[in-house]
Amino acid sequence: MKRILLVAAAAMVLAGCLSSHPEGPNTQPPVVPVEPNEPTTPQTPPPVDTVPTPPKQRTTDWTAAVSPLVGEMSGANGVESGKVLLVDSVKNNTNGSFSVQNATSAIVTAVDNSRRFSVVPQDVANAARKTLGLSQEDSLVTRSKAIGLGRYVQADYVLYSVISGTNKQRDIEMQLMAVQSGEILWSGKNDIE
Repeated sequence: MKRILLVAAAAMVLAGCLSSHPEGPNTQPPVVPVEPNEPTTPQTPPPVDTVPTPPKQRTTDWTAAVSPLVGEMSGANGVESGKVLLVDSVKNNTNGSFSVQNATSAIVTAVDNSRRFSVVPQDVANAARKTLGLSQEDSLVTRSKAIGLGRYVQADYVLYSVISGTNKQRDIEMQLMAVQSGEILWSGKNDIE
């Protein structure tokens, strides 16, 4: 009889253990959803990146600036017609920036239109600059480099040009030099509008 009571007591104890887990012993407790807390301080929207307006581009009429000088140079005393002329890259001595190639191209066009000289083509001059290690946008252009370049391309004359002044008030100065002697044969200056 003890045995029956012991089995009945064990059955009750086991039945009580099962009642504490109504869905079974392997299930997890129910998940209670938690609502997110509202921030106590209002959030400010992220700053909007504004694109600054670029400065107004100043367009330069290079032809109007260089044509009077080329006309003056063509009629200068001691300058022979039909000679080979190298138009060296314009040197920028201003506090601003501009396209040196546009200015140089305008000078080449004006000299070509004067029909007084045989102009060294710009592709030949650019190839010679590369060979001599000179950059197209060389800001350290000197008269001696220009004369050396003129000798390399076998020119008779070199036209050396410098633009100086401020971004608002610029002027161009040109000098025609004999390649063999380095002598300045003509010099002129003009404001750039």
